[in-house]
Amino acid sequence: MTDFPAFAFSTVAHIVAELGAAGRLGEHIAQRFPAAKRALLVTDPGFLKTGLVDAPAASLRAAGLAVAIYSNVVADPPEAVVLEAVAAAREHRADIVIGLGGGSSMDVAKLIAVLAGNDQPLNAIYGIGNVKGSRLPLVQIPTTAGTGSEVTNIAIVTTGATTKMGVVAPQLYADLALLDAELTLGLPPMVTAATGIDAMVHAIEAYTSRHKKNPLSDIFARKALGLLSANLIRACENGGDLAARQAMLLGAMLAGQAFSNAPVAAVHALAYPIGGIFHVPHGLSNSLVLPHVLRFNAPEAAALYAELAEIVVPQASGSIEARAEALVVAMQQIAIITGIERTLQQVGIRETDLDRLADDAMLQTRLLGNNPRTVTRDDARAIYAAAL
Repeated sequence: MTDFPAFAFSTVAHIVAELGAAGRLGEHIAQRFPAAKRALLVTDPGFLKTGLVDAPAASLRAAGLAVAIYSNVVADPPEAVVLEAVAAAREHRADIVIGLGGGSSMDVAKLIAVLAGNDQPLNAIYGIGNVKGSRLPLVQIPTTAGTGSEVTNIAIVTTGATTKMGVVAPQLYADLALLDAELTLGLPPMVTAATGIDAMVHAIEAYTSRHKKNPLSDIFARKALGLLSANLIRACENGGDLAARQAMLLGAMLAGQAFSNAPVAAVHALAYPIGGIFHVPHGLSNSLVLPHVLRFNAPEAAALYAELAEIVVPQASGSIEARAEALVVAMQQIAIITGIERTLQQVGIRETDLDRLADDAMLQTRLLGNNPRTVTRDDARAIYAAAL
């Protein structure tokens, strides 16, 4: 008997990391999907305004594809947006779907690829493993670093005023992910910081995931954290640093590969209600609760946090507990240096909101089950109180 429990690991089959790859999108598609004739590009209004969609779209047209652009994606996309996007794909008779944006655009692209080609309704695919049959060819091109959505098998949909549902299925893994840092040059420092910390959270939570942590996800998580921690401040201070930007994209993708197989836990469980109720961006929501969840988890996870501290703060010394705390402090330092919000009060949350947040967090049973330490409702409220 080996020391390793049985595990499974899945990821996107083809990954291209190359500056300028988006401008050669048509070549990549023609090579990988020779039968494709009608492409739907999925993005958001803000990214469309940057003009960075033009080169990939022109490249597709030069390769002989008919291109339609769906650009109505919003953060935390509601069901209406997903359904409108699916209708756009059917109207265009799309035979390939290309997500070009942050996590929301890539999530919508996944759902289009699954739903446009078959007659399953959206509400039938929520949960784990409920997608039936095949999907349209799917290419993902991230413009933030980031959610790692280009290599994950999950899409999040806002289903009510504040509630979110996940679709988790192997069909959501793309056929091809393209990493091109030229697309991320315009990201403001605050967005760079919040999305970068989100990616670091993915790596940390994958490394301590209770049931599915495995040797492969550990390798991806450690490498991700090394790349992200070494380049985040650089990318925030000099947005035009292409080397730092490409390292961030690679780190975010590796973290995505880790947490898609060793799922995230209490940081995300407590972040979702902050985003859902108060419309705080996902990465920032994670960052706000991160140090407090890490300290809560330390009695069970200190040894693993100490291993990660060697990567983020190699100069850390002392006991396992001291090194684990050094990791927490290092993550707080990143928030301080980048200038993003650090307390719930700064994003408009008051003490009277904490009970509602705690109630909502407890509904995230899928995520809480992955946490190294069991979280009760009282625990969740105390973590929010510490973050206030």
